[in-house]
Amino acid sequence: MSKFVDKLQSLSKSSTTPIGFHPSVSELKSSAVLLVVGLSGSQVKEAKIVADVNADAWLILDQGLGARSVRQIVKVAGEIPVGVFAKGISEEKINEFVGLGCDFVVFDVKVAAAILHKEEVGKILMIEPLLDQGFVRAINSLDVDGVFISSRGEDSFVAVEHLLVCRRFVELLEKPIVMTLPLSVTQAELTNLWQAGVDGVVVSSAQSVETLAELKKTIGDLPRGGRGRRAKVGVMIPHYGGFVTTEEDEDEEEI
Repeated sequence: MSKFVDKLQSLSKSSTTPIGFHPSVSELKSSAVLLVVGLSGSQVKEAKIVADVNADAWLILDQGLGARSVRQIVKVAGEIPVGVFAKGISEEKINEFVGLGCDFVVFDVKVAAAILHKEEVGKILMIEPLLDQGFVRAINSLDVDGVFISSRGEDSFVAVEHLLVCRRFVELLEKPIVMTLPLSVTQAELTNLWQAGVDGVVVSSAQSVETLAELKKTIGDLPRGGRGRRAKVGVMIPHYGGFVTTEEDEDEEEI
């Protein structure tokens, strides 16, 4: 089982603590949001520089990285789970990354469906912000461990649009959500993302170690506790005027 997925799912479950229940001691000690450092370069020394940041995971963004470099990065990471960005690459290449010790894979919808059957690696599906609602709901039926919201990578701040996109996916999905952060982010913006339902953030290793360490500290200062309910699968039942899900029916009864 993927160590990163374990962290992600544990965090996602703890963030929906029912009203009237208190989070456990372990939940209080864990981060409110997972910090993933994206390794954008091809140099192993880049990984060594960020090793002291105490990130929750690393994500190799360079798909052309050789096997030797990947193996060295995994070795430098130690107990830190290492993932790889696998947009449009072959099943053979994914198998190679898994064999080199990668803990999870971030892939797009163009990757061979065979990856869904790989139990030895975490599976994070990359989706577009404007993905059709029907397709978004269909993701709940796929054997993936989380979703990664793609971004244009040119935003310098967290916009209201980011929050709306995150909230839309949280309400439609039962999966943990990871997204990329702008180059600079404030505690208020991180709090907004956490409240919107984001479980993990990816930040570039191109930033200084001091900046990454400060971001880790900022995440540590975020509040703990429930953020409201996530999506849940509804059951269709007869209802006057048509069919509704049990969730919709519950909402009507509460009015």
